[in-house]
Amino acid sequence: MTKIRSTTVLAIVHDGKVAIGADGQATMGNTVAKSNVRKVRKLQNGKIAVGFAGSTADAFTLIERFEDKLNSYGGNMKRAAIELAKDWRTDRFLRKLEAMMIAATKEEVLIISGTGDVLEPDNQIAAIGSGSMYAQAAATALKKHAPQLSAEEMVREGLNIAADICIYTNHNLVIENLE
Repeated sequence: MTKIRSTTVLAIVHDGKVAIGADGQATMGNTVAKSNVRKVRKLQNGKIAVGFAGSTADAFTLIERFEDKLNSYGGNMKRAAIELAKDWRTDRFLRKLEAMMIAATKEEVLIISGTGDVLEPDNQIAAIGSGSMYAQAAATALKKHAPQLSAEEMVREGLNIAADICIYTNHNLVIENLE
């Protein structure tokens, strides 16, 4: 799997709801270029939420392609993700894109990568980016030991913990909810 630095994206499905969030930091090398980039979007009239890590231009290209696949497959997220991953792996242009994506509905969450992977993570918690392991560890603990929290509260806390540890992640969070 491609190692993507410079952001953290976290999604959790919990109690029939999904929250997906990301920090807002964009870096160029070791310099913060912008602190409030919006890396989370809703698609399909708010039925699907996506978040991206990696090159912004590459990520927007992937989101556009993913949206085309969703339209081609009647909004079936898993099928669209698999078809995007196939294209991403075999298309000369797409193969050079440096990004990863999380896509989520209120029932499931997927990680989509350029190596052809479409992963359905354990515990319905997905994380990508430089701070992903910190955010995922925090979210896993919260889901297990504080199930009274909402999906949004878990995402917010997981991202804040990642921002406290990862220098490529900041506290300017954008979180989207699907119910």
